[in-house]
Amino acid sequence: MTANDLDGSMTAGEFTLEKTERAAAARLGDASVDMASMAVVSNIYRAAHSVRNHLERTVLAPYGLTWTGWVVLWVIWVWGQIEAGAVAGEAGISKSTLTGVAKTLEAKGLIERKRHPDDGRRVVLSLTDNGHALMAKAFQAFNAVEQWATQQLDGAAKTEVAHALRTIIKRVESAQPCHQSAPDP
Repeated sequence: MTANDLDGSMTAGEFTLEKTERAAAARLGDASVDMASMAVVSNIYRAAHSVRNHLERTVLAPYGLTWTGWVVLWVIWVWGQIEAGAVAGEAGISKSTLTGVAKTLEAKGLIERKRHPDDGRRVVLSLTDNGHALMAKAFQAFNAVEQWATQQLDGAAKTEVAHALRTIIKRVESAQPCHQSAPDP
């Protein structure tokens, strides 16, 4: 890709993954950059973003659910009655975000919020019968899209990708914040 290719005449659909990777390599030139690591992290983000958007449009929208609402329901469905703080942690959201999501899900009749029996300051969340029914039905559609998205991978490749992603997740989640600063301009 040359500078002439980027004269403003390219449309959004023309910025393919492959063109973007080639443009990044050209931009970085001789810089000491681990392109393979950059490609892995970039593709993790792009894959997650693409899959999330597709699932929101195709599976979750008909149920009136957002991605975050789905994840909260999923956590409660998997673990059963669970403290709100644990739901927020498992869903990867703040407690204040969970409060809004939980109120919405409660208003839809999908979850119940109750005070913790031993500590009135804590809240316990659980699915209602409607929440269980929705999850049983929606999960089938959700998993069908997961199967469709990964159908070009055989069983061994799926296991390998899942293992590699778990390895990255564990490393990043267990690490201290990076204290590397950007160089002075």
